[in-house]
Amino acid sequence: MKQVYLDYSATTPVKKEVLDAMLPYFTENFGNPSSLYSLAAPSKEALAKARGQVAELINAKEKEIFFTSSGTEADNWALFGVCDAHSEKGKHIITSKIEHHALLHTCEQLEKRGFEVTYLDVTPQGLVKPEDLEAAIRKDTILVSIMTVNNEIGTVQPIKELADIAKKHGVLFHTDAVQALGNMHLDVKELGVDLMSISGHKIYGPKGIGALYIRSGVRISNYMFGGAQEAKRRAGTENLPGIVGFGKAAELARQNLDAHIARMKELRDYLVDQITEKIPHVMLNGSKEFRHPANANITFEFIEGEAILLFLDMQGISISTGSACSSASLKPSHVLDAIGVPVEKIHGSLRFTVGDFTTKEDIDYTVDILKTVVKRLREVSSVSKEKGW
Repeated sequence: MKQVYLDYSATTPVKKEVLDAMLPYFTENFGNPSSLYSLAAPSKEALAKARGQVAELINAKEKEIFFTSSGTEADNWALFGVCDAHSEKGKHIITSKIEHHALLHTCEQLEKRGFEVTYLDVTPQGLVKPEDLEAAIRKDTILVSIMTVNNEIGTVQPIKELADIAKKHGVLFHTDAVQALGNMHLDVKELGVDLMSISGHKIYGPKGIGALYIRSGVRISNYMFGGAQEAKRRAGTENLPGIVGFGKAAELARQNLDAHIARMKELRDYLVDQITEKIPHVMLNGSKEFRHPANANITFEFIEGEAILLFLDMQGISISTGSACSSASLKPSHVLDAIGVPVEKIHGSLRFTVGDFTTKEDIDYTVDILKTVVKRLREVSSVSKEKGW
């Protein structure tokens, strides 16, 4: 059976160059980077090299990159760390209603600890309005956290403009850039952000490795305690093979970034055009203009997205009904709800994301199968344009 993977926003396969770079650090170069003997020297050098590779991808200083176990840990550290270090100034945080659950659930925990969170509304395209952020900032606001690219609908936020507003009021600004990394140009200096969460497995690197960018001079408490790793900021023996893989993936992403973006846009647009031309009653969710180059979140009216997904899976096609991190939940997408998609249409929505190994033949195969599946499901559906919901 032909296999087609169209869920690159959930995770990516590790590229051969990345795996080849990692393998020696499982075997011959296994030394602990914190050890003083010569056997550990290659490990220490590899750690420094990878830190530089990741830093270069976002135009940060090497000393501003702190490795974590994931983007989720980086989000947790950013929020808990800032709130702990700045609670004497205030206990007010601002975020948006469409953030990743790694951020939203952390905010829920902070609320239980006495912090107040303002959740900003977004436009029907999923954009945070700068004037809304301006109006929400108070004297006791200590942190604003807005993701760079939404993981479900791919909307790209005006991060520089939002960060400038926070800076004007003396408020720290964090962004979850996990979906943006390797899919758009990121320059932490140009954006003006204070903290940025990133992850390896979204850019053809290994799982289990992420990083938090912390701008030099930003006061933030430690999140994990123990040894003196990561400049005494994040304890625990470093996941060296993962870090090396993240570094190599970052290097490849930087070298191929423009070509990658152009090809993703071409494939994404081809996918959207084919679906909208061949299947009636479909709708693209999110912004057409400010969008992740590989993302297409589409609503298929009158049927359940879960049913489409299962039938496509039987034909070897892998897609998502939303965020892979919450795909086991039957709750309607909080993102689609926030942009005003009716609940019945939310359940008919699917996320397609193309990647470096996607071909036009893959898309043609998917659309052909999809056309048949949608037609059959609508024939047995209890709702239709004529019958109504």
